[in-house]
Amino acid sequence: MLWSLIKIVVFVALVAALALGLGFLIENHDSGLAQAVVTLNGVEYTLTPLMLFIGSVVLIAAVWLFLKLFALTIALLKFINGDETALSRYFDRNRERKGFEAMSQGMMALASGEGRLAIAKATKAQKYLGKPELTDLITAQAAEMVGDDKKAEEVYKRLLKTENTRFVGVRGLMKQKLAAGQTDTALQLAERAFAIKPKHGEVQDTLLQLQAEKKDWQGARKTLSAKLKHGSLPRDVYRRRDAVLALSQASDVVDDAERAQAIDAAIEANRASPDLIPAAAMAAKGLIEKGKKRNAVRIVKKAWEVHPHPDLAAAFAAIEPDETPDARLKRFVQLTRIQPDHRETKLLKAELNLAAEDFPEARRSLGDLAETDADARVLAVMAAIEKGEGASDAVVRGWLAKALTAPRGPQWVCDKCNTIHAEWAPICTNCSAFDTLSWTTPPQAEVVLPAGADMLPLIVGAIEDKSDDSLPEVVDVNPDTPTEGTDTPVADEIIEAEIIDAEENRSEAAK
Repeated sequence: MLWSLIKIVVFVALVAALALGLGFLIENHDSGLAQAVVTLNGVEYTLTPLMLFIGSVVLIAAVWLFLKLFALTIALLKFINGDETALSRYFDRNRERKGFEAMSQGMMALASGEGRLAIAKATKAQKYLGKPELTDLITAQAAEMVGDDKKAEEVYKRLLKTENTRFVGVRGLMKQKLAAGQTDTALQLAERAFAIKPKHGEVQDTLLQLQAEKKDWQGARKTLSAKLKHGSLPRDVYRRRDAVLALSQASDVVDDAERAQAIDAAIEANRASPDLIPAAAMAAKGLIEKGKKRNAVRIVKKAWEVHPHPDLAAAFAAIEPDETPDARLKRFVQLTRIQPDHRETKLLKAELNLAAEDFPEARRSLGDLAETDADARVLAVMAAIEKGEGASDAVVRGWLAKALTAPRGPQWVCDKCNTIHAEWAPICTNCSAFDTLSWTTPPQAEVVLPAGADMLPLIVGAIEDKSDDSLPEVVDVNPDTPTEGTDTPVADEIIEAEIIDAEENRSEAAK
């Protein structure tokens, strides 16, 4: 770098001196000062400014030629003294300069998006340098830029032949197969690339993603351990993702002989990540199968402290499946008192009181959710409460009509693409992201409903307010439904039929 700077400074200084000298000669041409007198062997020669300029050019050319001949003489002497490559190095020096210049231009063309120019420059550089490991990568990337996948694949395959460039070739082919959707081949290439460079972060992530998509949970856990070992993954993130993989591995077990191992894996996943709700629910159910009900209670309560969820309530109910509604209501107190102000706790208490047919208490348990945080589930519970308290069918249908256009409430939503999933899964079915599902309320989307659907609550309310002998009688969809004012207990199947009907109507409207 310093030598190059010195040469540039000397060159600029010489050019400036020559320009000043010529300017001086031209300005003083008429006065005779511009003439130069040279004495050689007693003979005087008078030189005009033009002759001085031509002489300067000839002198520079002579010096350049002398330096070249001097370098050639030195190379020849070295060759005579036994250096067999001295002459070849001398003649190759100019070729290397042109080759590196072409390669530099190719890299600039590649960076500026000129793929075809980059290919041409890389070909020229290869002609002068004869080093494909330096030029093939530019050619491959430029071919991909212009959409010539076949040429890019040929170049990547050439890179496989050399040990120093084998990883680059495998990685390039892997990315090509991924782009083409050939995930089986891409997985094999990712495994080869990982074997060559196990510390490469991009290869680690790609291999982990492909193994998870193929449900190779055991292989994915080994890759995850490698990421932790090489320092590319924090330990807390490792514990969470390893728990997800262990849970996924346990969930895929269908053989009864491996059921015990699956339960142990779920328990271990819950221990590593207590906030992983599916792991807690599965671990609790596994402990119930083993007869360890106290351990199941402890797991559910610990998970409920982190995040109340319906699956945890279902697992807690499975601990005593044959108990009466009143006994279940009393047993669930140890769960509902953990986070009493959480909406899931309020809904759970309301549903337990509904099962016990204590409808006023169910209303009190629900609190103001119907006004402040209403969704389809809250409004369906309100419909069941009204039905249980003997309200008219018009009132019940009014609540169900509101549920038709209400949000669905918390669901398993992908944090990356906002896709809603009916059940938890380690991989998003839409964007294939790993461990991105969260139990949350999805963003409210614009849903096109049938004409008049938004008016349903108002219409039903109008029917209720104006019902008399002059209006058509409201026909109940279930003729066996008890009439208002009777003491007949509310049948669970009638309430479920009303709720399911509202949900089906909502689904059809959303479609």
